[in-house]
Amino acid sequence: MEISIRELQESELPAADRVFRLAFGTFIGLPDPIQFGGDASFIESRWYVDPSVAFAAIADGVIGSNLAIRWGSCAFFGPLSVHPDWWNRKIAQRLIEPVVECFNAWNIQQAGLFTFPSSPKHHALYQKFGFWQQFLTVIMAKPVQQSQPVPQVLRYSQMDREQQSSILKESFALTDNIYPGLDLSSEIIAVYTQKLGDSVFFGDEKGLAGFAVCHCGAGTEAGSDTCYVKFGAVRLGQNVGERFEQLLDLCEALSVQQGMLRLMAGVNTSRHEAYRRMLERGFRTEITGVAMHRPNQPGYNRPDIFVLDDWR
Repeated sequence: MEISIRELQESELPAADRVFRLAFGTFIGLPDPIQFGGDASFIESRWYVDPSVAFAAIADGVIGSNLAIRWGSCAFFGPLSVHPDWWNRKIAQRLIEPVVECFNAWNIQQAGLFTFPSSPKHHALYQKFGFWQQFLTVIMAKPVQQSQPVPQVLRYSQMDREQQSSILKESFALTDNIYPGLDLSSEIIAVYTQKLGDSVFFGDEKGLAGFAVCHCGAGTEAGSDTCYVKFGAVRLGQNVGERFEQLLDLCEALSVQQGMLRLMAGVNTSRHEAYRRMLERGFRTEITGVAMHRPNQPGYNRPDIFVLDDWR
C-alpha cells in the first residue's frame, strides 16, 4: 500500500493519538498498550500551537505522526510514533525528514529529542539526521506538600494584556541570557489560550527572577491530579541555586491552588546542581530518557544552568 507524508489534519487528531499510545505501549510491553499515557494528552495541544509543522504518515488512514516544537533558536520534535503493524518500513525516517527541513528553514541553533536510553535502534535512526546522545534526562515527581504555607503566585492568566506583553519580553530576556534566542513565548501563550494550566513568575530587586510554564490535570501533558512543569528557568548569576528553590516552591504553590496532588518536572542530568536539589526535595525519577543533540554540543544543558524541561 502506498504511504504518503503530509500535514496532520485536525479531524485526524484522535487517530494520531491512538497510534501514539499503541506504539509506545507496545514498545515498553504494557499488557494493554492503548492505556499508555493514561488521561494525559501530548499530540492535540502541540498541534494547536502550529498545525503546519505536524506531520502524518497516511496509508489507509493515519499510521504515524510527528510534531515539531520551536522555542526560538531551539527546537525538538515528538512524539514520533508509528503503528506497530507498520514498524521496520522506514516510516519513522520519513516522518523525521519534514521536521528536519523545518529546523533548517528556521535556522535552529540547537535541535534535540528525547528517546529511550537503552534502544540502539532509536539511536541509530536519529544519528542518520545528525542527532547524538548526550546526558540522561529524568522525569521526576513528588507528592505536593499541601500543609506548607502557600507563597504569593503571580500568574499569567491573571494579568491584563499590557502586563502579559511585558512579562513575555522579560521572560525572553531571561532565557536569551541562558541560551541566545531561546524563547518560551509560544508555550506560555499556548497554555493560556488552550487552558492547559498556567505560567507563574516571581521577581526580585533586579527584575524577573524566574518563571515556569505548567500543565495541570487530565487532558494536558500532566494527567490527572498532576502539575507538570513543561519549562522552568531562573536568572543566571549570584544565588541562582536559591532562586531555583524559590521556583520549585512556586510550582508547588500552583499545584496546591489547582488542586493537584503531584508535581512533575524533567531535568537534564548535565545540570547537576539542579538535579541534586530536586533529589533533596523529595523528587524521585519516574521516567529516564536520553537527550540527543543536533549539533553535538551542550546547548543549554550545562552544569551552571537551572532549567526544568524535557524534550519528549
